[in-house]
Amino acid sequence: MIDFSPLFRFAVLFVRPGMLVAAAPTFGGAWAPAQVRIGLTLLLTFMLIPIVHVPEVASDVGLALIVVRELAIGLALGFGVKALITGAELAGHLSGYSIGFSYGSVIDPQSGVRNNMLAALYGNLALLTFFATNAHHTLIRAMVASYAVMPIGAGHLDASLAGSVTEMLGVVFVLGVRLAMPLVVVLLLVELAMGLIARAAPMLNLLIAGMPVRIVVGLLVVAAVVGVAPDVISSFTQSAIEIGFRAARAFR
Repeated sequence: MIDFSPLFRFAVLFVRPGMLVAAAPTFGGAWAPAQVRIGLTLLLTFMLIPIVHVPEVASDVGLALIVVRELAIGLALGFGVKALITGAELAGHLSGYSIGFSYGSVIDPQSGVRNNMLAALYGNLALLTFFATNAHHTLIRAMVASYAVMPIGAGHLDASLAGSVTEMLGVVFVLGVRLAMPLVVVLLLVELAMGLIARAAPMLNLLIAGMPVRIVVGLLVVAAVVGVAPDVISSFTQSAIEIGFRAARAFR
């Protein structure tokens, strides 16, 4: 009789890294081919085989509960990184709306949705910063450490999940506002200046002349912000991964 227990243990072990790869934009997401995501998940699973114990499951109900818990843990770890990328994209949305680029939306291959050009720029900049600072190594180590805190098996849902979700939303909004604030403030000053000019010279048609001025000044500010944005993003990277780990720990 063929023993399928090794295959079963491998399948259960496959779930958590598989969900992490699917949820984290740095490892997968809509832009990555399915073959790449499956291959990366297999590599991570083979890496975990010598160090992670998979318990025996007596019933199908117990197996379903274990799989659901593994999915939730991997999803929580991935959402920590997703919050980082989303915060950068929020900064791009705020900046693009202030300049007037909100009508020029394109399909972002990273998220698969329509984003303005600055949202795609900031999102890809956050992605590159994540890899440049070797934060993907930290994320993999966090996944491996999660098996010591949350071993494969039955568990329960902790009330701390709500606090972790709140912290993720905080990362999104704080990072987005910090990256977009210089542009918003400068364009506000430009609008005030054009308002004073229109008051002093009513014959000038600032409704037509104001748009080119807003675009030129906005792009100059964006060029300056892009130079310091990696430092701002990297300062949130470690905390985003830790928040994702705390969210996963709610399922211990």
